Amino acid sequence: MHNPLSSDQVAFFREQGYLLLNGMLSPERRQHMLEVTQDHLRRAVAPLEYEAEVGYAGAPSSLEAEGGRTARRLRAAWQRDPVYRQWAGDANLVAILQQLLEEPVCITLAHHNCVMTKHPTFGTATGWHRDIRYWSFARNALISVWLALGAETPENGALKFIPGSHRLQLQPEQMDELDFLRPEVAANQALFAQGIELSLAAGDVVLFHSGLFHAAGRNDSDQVKCSAVFAYHGASNPPLPGTRSAASEDLALSPPAAPAPPGTR
Repeated sequence: MHNPLSSDQVAFFREQGYLLLNGMLSPERRQHMLEVTQDHLRRAVAPLEYEAEVGYAGAPSSLEAEGGRTARRLRAAWQRDPVYRQWAGDANLVAILQQLLEEPVCITLAHHNCVMTKHPTFGTATGWHRDIRYWSFARNALISVWLALGAETPENGALKFIPGSHRLQLQPEQMDELDFLRPEVAANQALFAQGIELSLAAGDVVLFHSGLFHAAGRNDSDQVKCSAVFAYHGASNPPLPGTRSAASEDLALSPPAAPAPPGTR
């Protein structure tokens, strides 16, 4: 398999913990995925997660409250429609991930595997956290792949990152009981000051390390923001048996190594 990334891009990901790839998905494929997403949102195709079920600050208090059935994500994206599988298993994407992971690539269906939706009014902000907080793998070395199905800006709740934070060693008192960075801690305030907001155009992709701190604001626009998100790991870094990470299917995406030509062994 070829190496699509430059050495500078690989070095940037290693150092900063994220990598932006502009215009990775064609307008036609992106539009198809967006239309499927909008249809599933209109029909409330299960499984969904609602803002009221997450319980973040500002969320509706219950499913019966005003805005209580505002979707936060369409779950099980891989299983719900071929359009998501085609993207998540895209050969060029897999080649990029294999280059960064330096081994064959697997996708976990236990985590992410969704379309994140952020609605106006009831779409809540997300505090600073790491994806690895609820994941159980041999190593903290997974990659989340975030595809913008429309423009993502500070106005509609774009992603924010603390560059290089995947390499930090933190103290337990910096985290709250849900493993978010506590805003009242001075050391965390210094980290927040280093945060950047990453605007994405429709079809852009950002890859980020499972240990990188990220957050997102509210959606103050008048349009729903939609982003397809999947998580990947190397073949030598399996989910730990008996954990939530091992409770759903784990699929190998990289083709098996080609046999050596005769006479070369």
